[in-house]
Amino acid sequence: MVFCSGQVAIDPATGKLADGDVEAQTRQVLENLGSVLRAAGLGHGDVVKTTIFLLDMNDFGRVNAVYGRYFGRSAPARSTVAVAALPLGAKVEIEAIAVRGM
Repeated sequence: MVFCSGQVAIDPATGKLADGDVEAQTRQVLENLGSVLRAAGLGHGDVVKTTIFLLDMNDFGRVNAVYGRYFGRSAPARSTVAVAALPLGAKVEIEAIAVRGM
């Protein structure tokens, strides 16, 4: 099992929060999560549970649309919660649990 701590939209080239709307930030978050998973020999398809933290629950549909492109029909179990603030002023943060061979 691999437990991935929450990822925000840090641009790996700059080390700073990526500019953009919640969709752009969600894409960067899921790319960052993919990098962490690949380093452990896993991929998005090995994720069995995610927790999504949103600054604004009204963004759920927009985040969900991007999320679906990364996880497709085999989306893992998920919880989504609204929070008062996220690191670096991010709009979305996602943590994951992955299991090899799922």
